[in-house]
Amino acid sequence: MRRERGTPRPDWQRTVAEQGLTFGTPGRDGSGGARPYWDESVHYVFEMDEILSLEADVEVLQSMCLAAVDHVVTTERFRDFALPEWSWEAVAQSWRRSDPHLYGRFDLRYDGSGPAKLLEYNADTPTSLLEASILQWHWLQDVHPGDDQWNSLHEKLVERWGEIKGLLPSSEVHVTWSGAESTGEDHITVGYLQETAAEAGLDTVGLSIEDIGWDVALDRFVDLEESPMSTVFKLYPWEWVLSDEFGKHVTRSLPETMWLEPLWKTLLSNKALLAVLWEMYPGHPNLLPASLQNPGILTEYVRKPLLGREGANIQVVAPGYETATGGVYGDEGFVYQMFDPLPEFDGYRPCLGAWLVGDTSAGLGIRETAGLITDDGAAFVPHRIPS
Repeated sequence: MRRERGTPRPDWQRTVAEQGLTFGTPGRDGSGGARPYWDESVHYVFEMDEILSLEADVEVLQSMCLAAVDHVVTTERFRDFALPEWSWEAVAQSWRRSDPHLYGRFDLRYDGSGPAKLLEYNADTPTSLLEASILQWHWLQDVHPGDDQWNSLHEKLVERWGEIKGLLPSSEVHVTWSGAESTGEDHITVGYLQETAAEAGLDTVGLSIEDIGWDVALDRFVDLEESPMSTVFKLYPWEWVLSDEFGKHVTRSLPETMWLEPLWKTLLSNKALLAVLWEMYPGHPNLLPASLQNPGILTEYVRKPLLGREGANIQVVAPGYETATGGVYGDEGFVYQMFDPLPEFDGYRPCLGAWLVGDTSAGLGIRETAGLITDDGAAFVPHRIPS
């Protein structure tokens, strides 16, 4: 694994915009200056044996995570996940029904010298999908056409939609995003997933989640045409859904209205998962020690809110590394994970986003930052595997 510099393609901004990246929150360089969100002036190079090792790590982690969900449901540990009590049985039923799931992303620490370490699991609303699937593949074909890439995302997404099509209430899927998300990233992610669903033969309808209606007479959700909604893909966190009356309609209407990602994934997208995994698999090479509510025996640790997003409300406690970010999370509780800083390459720290489709490893996206915490100022950089 190494970081290399390269010359960006002429008029690369227009190229990536034509490929769908019409948003771009500016990143930050090492001196605090502006940096493009998509940065093809650098990229990471991996050897094939490293990629094969990472793929194996990802699928082992996924099997462990599914076992952790089963453990939480069986032992009714929902309180540790700060879920409202009225939702517990609905979460359990969603798991027992095996409500189908589509995709997710592990955030990993990896430096090429050992097994990948799980930092967190973006199992419910992962973004940076278009960049990982489409943009970096076209970059590879334009700049390094003889090389390879860990990237079968598009094919696997289409295949996965085909696999779950028969498990859905109908062949029509409403794909939704939040109109309150101002950058446009969520809308673009949903638009891309809508394309993959259509390619798999599903009928798709796009709308914002704020435009979903509840028909009292029909006792079910309806769209802007007042048509019943039988399957809904949402890029909207389950913890937000479960925070108001809308969530009570959602849980009560399952499984007549099926939701993707499924309700049981609220357990995987919660950082309490990290502590449960460590309890179940102490010393596992792909895990970092973690505990709930207090650091326990850890003297150097990262404190993460159970429901935090985009690097918010994270505190690093370690000599010479102390730092903290602001935000609105933390009232729900924290998990404490052993501090293992991201590796440094040329002053930048890459966080590997390893994608799963279904339960199968499917690709890699890398975001890097000059700081310890991968936040919304991190840039996306491509990767390649030399032929």
